[in-house]
Amino acid sequence: MATTSTTGSTLLQPLSNAVQLPIDQVNFVVCQLFALLAAVWFRTYLHSSKTSCFIRHVVATLLGLYLALFCFGWYALHFLVQSGISYCIMIIIGVENMHNPMMIITQKITSLAYEIHDGMFRKDEELTASQRGLAVRRMPSLLEYLSYNCNFMGILAGPLCSYKDYITFIEGRSYHMTRSGENGKEEIQNERAEPSPNVAVIQKLLVCGLSLLFHLTISNTLPVEYNIDENFQATASWPTKVIYLYVSLLAARPKYYFAWTLADAINNAAGFGFRGYDENGTARWDLISNLRIQQIEMSTSFKMFLDNWNIQTALWLKRVCYERASLSPTIQTFVLSAIWHGVYPGYYLTFLTGVVMTLAARAMRNNFRHYFIKPPQLKLLYDVITWIVTQIAISYTVVPFVLLSVKPSFMFYSSWYYGLHVAGILVLLLLPVKKTQRGKNTQENVQLARSKKFDERENSLGQNSFSTTNNVCNQNQEIASRHSSLKQ
Repeated sequence: MATTSTTGSTLLQPLSNAVQLPIDQVNFVVCQLFALLAAVWFRTYLHSSKTSCFIRHVVATLLGLYLALFCFGWYALHFLVQSGISYCIMIIIGVENMHNPMMIITQKITSLAYEIHDGMFRKDEELTASQRGLAVRRMPSLLEYLSYNCNFMGILAGPLCSYKDYITFIEGRSYHMTRSGENGKEEIQNERAEPSPNVAVIQKLLVCGLSLLFHLTISNTLPVEYNIDENFQATASWPTKVIYLYVSLLAARPKYYFAWTLADAINNAAGFGFRGYDENGTARWDLISNLRIQQIEMSTSFKMFLDNWNIQTALWLKRVCYERASLSPTIQTFVLSAIWHGVYPGYYLTFLTGVVMTLAARAMRNNFRHYFIKPPQLKLLYDVITWIVTQIAISYTVVPFVLLSVKPSFMFYSSWYYGLHVAGILVLLLLPVKKTQRGKNTQENVQLARSKKFDERENSLGQNSFSTTNNVCNQNQEIASRHSSLKQ
């Protein structure tokens, strides 16, 4: 078997040949498994109670750059150079021009830019609750910045996290707080032992295994490309076409389930991702989870699907675009998402179609759902019908995302006579559309709100904006030590 072209290491080429997968994919999986082991070691031997967060920052960054170098070769220097340039720009311009930001490569850079802008250059009364909670009140040191962007837990597959959550994890403060389920307040709970992520990690690894098995055994037998096969289009009945469309896109999802769940497990294994306790006192490890599989597969609305798919990217789009756009926020958000994904025309077709589908689904839901709340039998019928329509609409929308090119994408849509496009446009023309209120998402406010005590504490640590990372870490080590002595 010929060696596959790659910019990264070819050390695993024999394994690539044996499993008959591209070397880039093999490098990715092996590096993520290495990161999982490194995460366990990191939590065990470089715990915040055992070493300074300066050391934790350095090790997390160096391991991340090594993994990037292994997977991407010297192109990995792009991560370091881009991060360094962006850091200098933020210091020079003070992040005061972030209302018209350049599209920087990583979500983390744009997120942090806005978080610094909100924390240092806007008044609190101008911010939403979530923006106040995420606002960064002092300029990060270069090491903190590089660690946030290049740490080994998230450099290959994410997921995105806020800067404050990451620093809280590095400094060992995430276990001393818990968010209540209703008002978003945090309470220090010194009497609780530090929760173990082991159960959450094992559960997520089981999901990874099942997803990978499904992808390797079933997904390849149900290619999305078969939807535009000329013989299939000519001979298949409409029910067959609809069923195959749904099944083929269903089979395309496990590879995302595998990659995102493994990334989540890696972060949890390092001790990152703790989100307090639920009402039963059970530790929650879903702070940066990127998907909820059950909700995705059982979605009864376009919004429900999008809210549970690639969650951190959806939050990023909301925070940097939707909440800040003054004109047509939905359209701007989908366009930004298409640009962020890349240059393939299929991305733009998917996201432009997504605009129509989202607005039409919102109009239908606002105008009809309240008629089907009671009795329970009618609600069940409504849920079944909306589940079928949602799954078909999602599948129809994302076909170009998989096909990538213009010609096959239009071949698919024309074979369906652009039916859902026409239906969506008719819905928007015929039904009244209510304006949505932005910045009042209760669920996000609960998850992201930060108390005044937390902000004051960060301010006290950051009175000198350019103080070294070690000074900040030493202060937090003393705090962590006090918590440990209180427990004892």
